[in-house]
Amino acid sequence: MTNRPEIHVAIALLMRQGQFLLQLRDDIPTILYPGCWAFFGGHIEPGETPEAGIWRELQEEINYTPPALSRFTEWRNEHIVRHVFYGELTVPPEQLELNEGWDLGLWTVDEIRRGERFSARANQVRPLGQPHQALLLKFIAERGDLSSSIDVPSA
Repeated sequence: MTNRPEIHVAIALLMRQGQFLLQLRDDIPTILYPGCWAFFGGHIEPGETPEAGIWRELQEEINYTPPALSRFTEWRNEHIVRHVFYGELTVPPEQLELNEGWDLGLWTVDEIRRGERFSARANQVRPLGQPHQALLLKFIAERGDLSSSIDVPSA
C-alpha cells in the first residue's frame, strides 16, 4: 500500500433559489471524475489558505465573487481533503463566464438524488460524481429547507 500525500482542495456549494450550481468536468481521462458533474473549486496553492483558495478558484473558473462564503465542513476521503464552503449565487448562471469545464447548471435536490443530468453542451446525460453527490446530500440533510434564501454570515 502506497502512502500518498494528502491533496487539499477548496470547493464551493453555490446556491440560487434552492438549487446548486455544478460544473460538468471536461471529459479528459487524466483528471479526476472526467465527464462528471462536480463542484467549482480546486487545488489549494502552497502557502495559500483554503479561504483564499476558494475565492481565487471561483474567479478563475467562472469569474464570480460571491457576497460571502461560509465554511461548511472539512471532508476527507481517500487522500483528498476537501475544504467545503457555501454561499449564494446572486446572478443567473447565463451571466457566468465558464473558463474551466464543459458545462455548468443549476441542480434541484431531486436531480442530485437521481445522480445524473442532461447537458445541452455535451448533448448527453452525464453522472454526478459519487463524492459530490454524497457531500451535497449531507449538506441538504443538515441544512433542511433550501427553498428560501440562505443565511450566510458576512465574510
